[in-house]
Amino acid sequence: MTSPVEGTVEVRVAVSEEDLKSCFAVRSEVFVVEQSVPESIEYDAYDADAVHVLAVDADGAPLGTGRLLHGPVALGKTGDPTVGSLGRLAVAKSARGLGVGVALVRAIEAEAARRGLAAVDLGAQTHALGFYERLGYVAYGPEFQDAGIPHRAMRRPLP
Repeated sequence: MTSPVEGTVEVRVAVSEEDLKSCFAVRSEVFVVEQSVPESIEYDAYDADAVHVLAVDADGAPLGTGRLLHGPVALGKTGDPTVGSLGRLAVAKSARGLGVGVALVRAIEAEAARRGLAAVDLGAQTHALGFYERLGYVAYGPEFQDAGIPHRAMRRPLP
């Protein structure tokens, strides 16, 4: 699946080893460097089974990434086999405010729908709640800490 953002950004499912390296490079830049998340917990066993999406500019430079967990892997996170888990959404500082994050979320949702899922859950950093609310996500449950950063669980039913 490919999706243009203002004609200069492509969002696609990451399929090649090079695409995956680009996904991990953006995650490292955002989570490890900017947010001081320990590198030892940024990458996990879920990465092997996840559907990763990648946003690149017209020159192929990585701008953002996110992942979808589905099936048995997601069940431990969502508690419901019909709900996928969106996570590790990261947009490079240079690409923020350009619609890349929205395009990534919508691409992940499209992949979830393609796999027959009814909804998508995520754990949003509390400073990003407004972003996800504008995309139709609703917070539920108490605030929780992940890597020392406050989060809230959110869910959006898929059309």
